[in-house]
Amino acid sequence: MSKKMERNRIPVAQSGKSSYNKIKYERKAGYTMPKKITMADVAEMAGVTKSTVSRYFNGGYVKKATREKIQKVIEEYNYAPNTFARLKAKESNVIGVVVPTLNSKVTSRVITSIDRYLRDRNYTTLIKNSDHDIDLELLNIQKLIHLNVDGILISSIAVTEDHRDIFEQTQIPIVVLAQDYEDGISIIDDDYNAGKCVGEYIGKTGHKNVGYIGVYETDEAVGIRRRQGVLDGLAAFGIHDPLIKKSDYSFLGGQKNTREILEEMKPDAIVCATDRLAFGAYKVLQEKGLRIPEDISVVGFGGYDESSLLTPELTTLKFDSYGMGYLGAETILKMIKEEPVSKKQIVEYKFIEGKSVKNRT
Repeated sequence: MSKKMERNRIPVAQSGKSSYNKIKYERKAGYTMPKKITMADVAEMAGVTKSTVSRYFNGGYVKKATREKIQKVIEEYNYAPNTFARLKAKESNVIGVVVPTLNSKVTSRVITSIDRYLRDRNYTTLIKNSDHDIDLELLNIQKLIHLNVDGILISSIAVTEDHRDIFEQTQIPIVVLAQDYEDGISIIDDDYNAGKCVGEYIGKTGHKNVGYIGVYETDEAVGIRRRQGVLDGLAAFGIHDPLIKKSDYSFLGGQKNTREILEEMKPDAIVCATDRLAFGAYKVLQEKGLRIPEDISVVGFGGYDESSLLTPELTTLKFDSYGMGYLGAETILKMIKEEPVSKKQIVEYKFIEGKSVKNRT
């Protein structure tokens, strides 16, 4: 196993034996079974050890006769294991997932794909939302490490020095999604080339006065790499001075930046770093009586389903978010099994030509 792989594993702390009140279950008339039983109770009634019951639920080897005893108790008392109580086991069969927001189509696709893949392989997904807060993101990672989850998938806002310190100190497998983590394992969108594709498209369709609504540089993938790709694509067609505005990822941010662009210039195209920002641009342009694309072309990134419902249909670029989730889940399970994995994997994108860009050549 490589040194980097070793850094992504931590010795799981030995959990102490929890004390519990032993309950003698006597099968006699008038006995009332408690409404909720524990794994220890199941073990006692089945005549096996608690570790055997834990191994049964975690998919480990248990003799057929023993399995039947445990199964009989489970069925009789309708017992369901407490996932969080199992987190201290050597293998919890729980994967932590840290995401920057739950209010995102892209994030929901990634989470859905991760959860489906892991669920099919008897793993539980534990999701922590950071709400685009770096400090909360770091805290969420630490909480998952303390819970001794088997691995962590993090769709990061950015990989800071604090992130690097945590990643290097823990040996729990960690896969970074959406940001390029050079010192570890990452799965990323091809933000630069996707941005360049859109920039070139706006250039070759004859636009000259371009406004760009991006996001803050704290998000390196979208705020820096995607933006640079757009700028380089535009520059290839002689557009060297687009008006750049920065926003958060919100619908309101898209509106605010669009108004600012209209106050400072007369654009023939507005490129938006996300579809949600493009939705804000649509609203403002339509409020001002400006036609899309006759007066101003609009293009976004994301390929949201709602984008096809706009009038006119939004021209956008769609990343394979489901593919990112699938690759992330597949990779983290390989790391848990100490199988070799690629250091960096890049997911594909697809350009969707709607009707929101006018060919001005």
